[in-house]
Amino acid sequence: MGGTPHNEAARGDFARTVLMPGDPLRAKFIAETFLENPRLVNNVRGIQGWTGTYQGVPVSAMASGMGMPSMGIYSHELFHFYDVDNIIRVGTTGALSPKLKLRDLVIAQGACTDSNYAHHLGLSGVFAPIADFTLLETAVAAARDRGLEPPVGNLLSSDVFYYKKGGGLEWADMGVLAIDMETAGLYINAAEAGKRALTICAVTDSLVTGEALPPAERQSSLSQMMEIALETAVRMAKR
Repeated sequence: MGGTPHNEAARGDFARTVLMPGDPLRAKFIAETFLENPRLVNNVRGIQGWTGTYQGVPVSAMASGMGMPSMGIYSHELFHFYDVDNIIRVGTTGALSPKLKLRDLVIAQGACTDSNYAHHLGLSGVFAPIADFTLLETAVAAARDRGLEPPVGNLLSSDVFYYKKGGGLEWADMGVLAIDMETAGLYINAAEAGKRALTICAVTDSLVTGEALPPAERQSSLSQMMEIALETAVRMAKR
């Protein structure tokens, strides 16, 4: 049994914990670089999903695509149809805080948003999307064991990449660290499903300084983030 309009994997093909980059090629990179005996379990629309083991623990890596609608589809299906318990987004982010530099890691405790994604839940107020605390503290501990102290705080998840006006920097006055396009949707879906989610991002550009990593340098700078996420998956399997 298995399969959805967007996923050809059979039930049981995905591990309890899925690392979720936006880019399908980054999911392939995680699988081929870090996982033992990786196998491709989904390639519908080129959205690659892989499952293998890391330090003996089953782990999957699957792309989400860009933006909350795409993240919303794939995370919903993983949580509801494939018995996935934990999704860790491993992606890129643009710095809103002047304290963040290129290649810095950021862990999203919460996600502000300009999106109306949560409207389908029929809530009478505004839902505040937050990370699962167990995943959060596990990832922070894994980072500290590597001698790292990544900032933990709010991201802004926006539906807009090319802003006509503004651009997100106004959110920095509220202490928001960085901007992406997926985290709020992931956290909302996890809350609705009663599952766990976390975002770990690497800064690849800065809205403050205008700096940006060249595409060729982005992959290598993301490896540290992926290793922390994988260590988090291993520790979660032992809980």
